[in-house]
Amino acid sequence: MLECVVNVSDGRDAAVIDALANACGPDLLDVHVDADHHRSVFTLVGEAAPRALAAAAVERLDLGTHAGAHPRIGVVDVVPFVALDGSEAADAVAARDRFGAWIAAELGVPGFAYGRERTLPEVRRHAFTDLVPTWGPPSPHPTAGAVAVGARPPLVAYNLWLGEPDLDLARRLAREVRSPSVRALGLRVGAEVQVSFNLVDPATTGPADVWDAIAPLARIARAELVGLVPASVLDAIDPDRWEQLDLGPDRTIEARLARRPT
Repeated sequence: MLECVVNVSDGRDAAVIDALANACGPDLLDVHVDADHHRSVFTLVGEAAPRALAAAAVERLDLGTHAGAHPRIGVVDVVPFVALDGSEAADAVAARDRFGAWIAAELGVPGFAYGRERTLPEVRRHAFTDLVPTWGPPSPHPTAGAVAVGARPPLVAYNLWLGEPDLDLARRLAREVRSPSVRALGLRVGAEVQVSFNLVDPATTGPADVWDAIAPLARIARAELVGLVPASVLDAIDPDRWEQLDLGPDRTIEARLARRPT
């Protein structure tokens, strides 16, 4: 089975977000909506739901009118495929390549592959400059932009909101905690600031680890899990800290799969 965590560049229009969620059908496990980032994260399984979601988003959204705190290259910004139990990394790569070829051919949206070839931050830095699309036309779609299509292991998307709205501090903290297992950005989000993480190796550095790295250096107002976590990540953390870290047994991939209609 494959997980697919599609990041869409809309977090404010409830009617649009509902329509996108409905397009996913029973393969939708979770939706995380952020109005300040102007971004929604749809956690899906399989390959049909990501295509249905992408088609609905390209039909409804226009990158030219978009403004939000999070970096983006398209209305369907990031489409990573993740191998779960019963699948191999090669299955995720094959699904990635099929999706990239499909969105280019069917919707005219150029796609950039990431994973073994390059990282997602490298796509953001180099797209349409010294990096040409892997699939599709050489320039952005007029309203949909482009899409980064990946194959990767499970990661945890996670935010720590600081008690003081000091953007320089957030950026300095992000630099200090970056590592091979942690990607981090300091962002202004509305009147507040956050350190936004991708924990790319959560077995090595998980939510509790980044909290404990930041807490001696700055007051943390709250934590925010974006999407779901593997059960193994939750199991490695003291249950007494789950509430503090915005975690819980219903926030795992495995729990949502167990509730999924068959």
